[in-house]
Amino acid sequence: MKRVAETYLNKWLNNPYRKPLVIRGARQVGKSTLIRQFAQNQNLVLNEINLEQHFELNDLFKTFNMDIILKELEGLLGKKIIAPDSILFLDEIQATPYVLPALRYFYEELPQVPVVAAGSLLEFVLSSHNFSMPVGRIEYMYLGPMTFEEYLNEVDQGLLRTVMEFDFTDTIPMTVHNRLLDRQREFLLIGGMPEAIYHYLRSKQFSDIIPIQRSIISTYLEDFSKYASQNARLRLQKVFNFVPRSIGKKMKYSNISREEASRELKTAIDLLSKARIIYPVFHSHCSGLPLQAEIDELTYKALFLDIGLMNRVCGLDWLAISSLDDRQLINEGAIAEQFIGQHLLFFRGLNEPPELCYWLRQQKSANAEVDYVISQGNLITPIEVKAGKSGTLKSLLQFVFSKNAGAAVRFDLSPPSIQHVEHALKQADGSETVKFDLISLPLYMVGQLSRILDLYRTL
Repeated sequence: MKRVAETYLNKWLNNPYRKPLVIRGARQVGKSTLIRQFAQNQNLVLNEINLEQHFELNDLFKTFNMDIILKELEGLLGKKIIAPDSILFLDEIQATPYVLPALRYFYEELPQVPVVAAGSLLEFVLSSHNFSMPVGRIEYMYLGPMTFEEYLNEVDQGLLRTVMEFDFTDTIPMTVHNRLLDRQREFLLIGGMPEAIYHYLRSKQFSDIIPIQRSIISTYLEDFSKYASQNARLRLQKVFNFVPRSIGKKMKYSNISREEASRELKTAIDLLSKARIIYPVFHSHCSGLPLQAEIDELTYKALFLDIGLMNRVCGLDWLAISSLDDRQLINEGAIAEQFIGQHLLFFRGLNEPPELCYWLRQQKSANAEVDYVISQGNLITPIEVKAGKSGTLKSLLQFVFSKNAGAAVRFDLSPPSIQHVEHALKQADGSETVKFDLISLPLYMVGQLSRILDLYRTL
């Protein structure tokens, strides 16, 4: 299955100033498959070493002696590493942490060798070791689940072209719009985990993805034994099961458990965040750039890794999802907010850490909350997610007035449009006229948001 990340890898490979590349991401998002597929498509000789099968190599990398390291790796592989059109792939590097600082010497002494390293629990390695990281001598790529557009590429490339070529100069036919909504609803159940998509594409049976998703969830639960003690594992399981059922809601430790201390629950949330199973979405004051500079780390909601896994944890099946009407879709676990959020996490590109924030104003009689806020160039854009075809703009209006924003985005089930909004907003001392452009996009167009905002900036 084709991944957009292959385009990134191709640019990396052909960069004359290439550095060793470290791919970060949760288990089973397709890191290893991506590199194998990339090597095959580029006709590269793949020299792959799974370091979970060779724990003894940690002491080898700890020497930082490239002559010795090279000889040992070539002996293990049974072939030369320094060879034309070859790539060295060090997989599961969390098993041998000293690979990370050793990458500096690959960069300095063997720059002709393309080196890719990948691991699923790197944040744990980075937080528990005291070695110096090779800052400036490696680069990172962040990989998440497959996107809806990557799914479309597998099931209907004509629909994908419609999405990628849309530019407001023409309308999307309603028959095509409805087909896209149907495909997007499929994705809500299947999700973006590559193995789940692969099995669905092979059989076209939704029932076939259920054991795959259960297996992935079981793998994550088994990983908890690597994180903590028995009591901590039970706490991790509580958080793991709570987050999918609380998407879009401000995190309150008392809602997870009244018996557990807040400090212990926070530790569990931090661990799952390090494993990239959940992503905290922090409240930002959004008064300037970068948005992350003004976050409140005590006020946040959480996203789950994947919409399909989220619905599996919540117990939703295809019959349940397909029968939900527009209003139910927004109430049943904030499905639409998870779908949009897991795509926006990677809005800034694969070379930036996945981050996202939202805006919250808590006043005695005038609360307001904008689901997400992003920035592109100097444009700060509030985003509202409505699963149905309509919804109030109350919070968007408050944000636009408070931050003097010129544009806002609403995701719903309606066809795309841009409309100029003028609204009299009541204030304590009278009313103020709020003026802004509302960019309304269907949920299925979230992957085109960056391009569409660039189009808007040139209008």
